[in-house]
Amino acid sequence: MAGGKVAKVDRVEIIEMTDPQQQVNALIAGEIDMIEQPPHDLIPIMKADKGVQLVDWNPLGQQFIFRMNHTVAPFNNPKIRLAALYCIRQEDYLKATVGEPEYYKVSGAAFVGGTPYAVDAPNGMMVKPDFEKSKALLKEAGYDGTPIVLLQSTTLPVLTNTAPVTKALLEQGGFKVDMQSMDWQTVVTRRTKREPANQGGWNIFHTFAISADLTNPIANSYMAANGDKAWFGWPNDSEMEKLRDAFAKETDPAKAKTLAASIQDRALETAQYGWIGQWYGPGAARKNIKGWLKAPVPVMWNIEKG
Repeated sequence: MAGGKVAKVDRVEIIEMTDPQQQVNALIAGEIDMIEQPPHDLIPIMKADKGVQLVDWNPLGQQFIFRMNHTVAPFNNPKIRLAALYCIRQEDYLKATVGEPEYYKVSGAAFVGGTPYAVDAPNGMMVKPDFEKSKALLKEAGYDGTPIVLLQSTTLPVLTNTAPVTKALLEQGGFKVDMQSMDWQTVVTRRTKREPANQGGWNIFHTFAISADLTNPIANSYMAANGDKAWFGWPNDSEMEKLRDAFAKETDPAKAKTLAASIQDRALETAQYGWIGQWYGPGAARKNIKGWLKAPVPVMWNIEKG
């Protein structure tokens, strides 16, 4: 994102098309020049067209996030949150949302596999489930069978199938689940609510983040545990905040790496949130488009139209 930002076109027009097939048809017809991130199931159509190129503008990719509400029942109980994490099987999410193994990676590392602070969660957590452990934790915690309110976004194609996977996995682990479908804008509004889940609030929703924002404990906002000031879900854990503060002040790379591992361990101990797989997806552009830079987000400078 640093360096000169040279504009090589007179104007950039951003056109809203809610139908992904319409986007691809418009690109193939030359009616538009670029698509930021087309759905994976439409990539073969564009690969086959001589007038279209695929551009890997974000090689670090993204990571799916499983977020629980710490402030209302039942996930105000850490044992019940932990039971939910024991239900996660990453490949189920990745197959259902991305499909092609070329574009996804199973990884137990919160700070993104392949980056300096990455370390896999122990005992296969976040990668393979332990449904019996989940059931045992629910029994210990006195879970009364009240359905978990799970928000499903239906308008972001890459997120649509995450909630059905979670519903199936949680039910295998002993939970009852009420999956409620809505557009992404409604999810964004609903996740701000603090009411009990059965009074318009929520228990779980899914999102994703660019991997560049997740590669250390300070950049990764899902690791913040400062209560009302934390990201939606509002975890409150003074020990986590002490660890993150120590990481921010540490100048020795080896000690910083040890602290990052301790922070991930703490997130697992308190079941702060779930990381449920890394995925990648190219952008698409007409062949006469040049200069699309590699960056965490799409940038319009340096692009030229021949």
